[in-house]
Amino acid sequence: MVHVASAGLTAQARALAEGTVTSRSLVEQALQRIDAAQATLNAFRRVRPDAALAEADAADRRLAAGERLPLLGVPIAVKDDIDVAGDPTAFGCDGEFPPQQVDAEAVRRLRAAGAIVVGKTNTCELGQWPFTEGPAFGATRNPWALDRTPGGSSGGAAAAVAAGLVAAALGSDGAGSVRIPAAWTHLVGIKPQRGRISTWPHPEAFNGLTGYGPLARTVGDAALLLDAAAGSHAGDLHRPAALRVLPAVQRDPGRLRIALSFRSAFAGGISRPLDPAVRSAVTGLAATLGRLGHDVVEADPRYGLIGLAFVPRAASGVRDWTQRVPDRAVLDPRTRHTARQGRLLGGAALRLSWAADSGLRRRIGAVFNRFDVVLTPTTATPPPKIGAFAALSSWGTDRAIIAACPYAWPWNVLGWPGVNVPAGFTADGLPVGAQLLGPADSEPLLVSLAAQLEDDQQWARHRPPANQTLAP
Repeated sequence: MVHVASAGLTAQARALAEGTVTSRSLVEQALQRIDAAQATLNAFRRVRPDAALAEADAADRRLAAGERLPLLGVPIAVKDDIDVAGDPTAFGCDGEFPPQQVDAEAVRRLRAAGAIVVGKTNTCELGQWPFTEGPAFGATRNPWALDRTPGGSSGGAAAAVAAGLVAAALGSDGAGSVRIPAAWTHLVGIKPQRGRISTWPHPEAFNGLTGYGPLARTVGDAALLLDAAAGSHAGDLHRPAALRVLPAVQRDPGRLRIALSFRSAFAGGISRPLDPAVRSAVTGLAATLGRLGHDVVEADPRYGLIGLAFVPRAASGVRDWTQRVPDRAVLDPRTRHTARQGRLLGGAALRLSWAADSGLRRRIGAVFNRFDVVLTPTTATPPPKIGAFAALSSWGTDRAIIAACPYAWPWNVLGWPGVNVPAGFTADGLPVGAQLLGPADSEPLLVSLAAQLEDDQQWARHRPPANQTLAP
């Protein structure tokens, strides 16, 4: 019997194809674990027991008939900003949302690959913050330390995967929302090239800042889920040429030139010293890359005033989403404040932010004339405590999250790929991560390098304490 706690996505798919386990048993195990951990971790907003078990039975019939697909019968989760037919998409908000009539294109593709969506994971309100808390559902907790946040905004997805409730999940990343929770829960998290995974029914999400991406314990599992979800819809505004990422897991990256950077983009003078534990962990990862044969040199991208291109897109994206909420009166005051900003910045400022794109890509992309990959911390701090941001004003929250998470968001403006890899633990056992960042369409290179690191570091051997998550 393959147990969902000990088998990753790839192993589960193989066991199903070989007939050593049934989809129903895997889905039943996932549902049991979700139920057992919900009071502790609170990772899920919606669970689909009846639908998932019916889909598992159908998958078992297909497997018995000889059908084979990459994820046929494998249980996964998706973040609650991604439409699943028959379920509402509340995106972290309170209130009664109507059930969606059609799957998002990414979910349609995952189903076409045979995956079974067992539930939708918690996210902070409209994905704005690097913590997963709110009046609509409470607080989602970190499996490594229950007094800490798993990050955000894909915090429920990260908590579910780190705790072994599911082998992998699809999140979304608009300012680090896959990479940050991956860093704080000891996972691999991939932010793909803009448009690699369709955001349809939205032609683009948050004015192009947000894309969907996988969270998993291993590079191979993350690449498998990425390839299954990838592809364009005819209505997408961003449609990069198709490429496959999974084969790169087995590919030697060769000797690479890697820029180690601890400098973050200018954010209005808001800064905070990099936590010594994070600096030490990323420096140690750089030393490992050197030992593996790569040339690692300290060098910084020239970010310029990239923040001026981020704020109008983010704020107007929040405003757009608030117009879909059934009752705006129950929104967090910080959300309403940002929506007002979005109304002010949604015209000329938004157009100017898009006009700056080509110049920003040339300026920042110049680093890739000298280097193949940029290595940075994913966050400036280890995971904060639950409630650390709860009593802050809008401005206070912005200052706190910019100080804690200054490294991820520029790559959302650029639309280029980034991969969080585990970088180790603090003295208190809290996970921290590092980013591998590349230019356009560099997912195969980044995945190849991440897989080489994983082979050396064996991250998946480390699991959260069993008594934290009710895991066996």
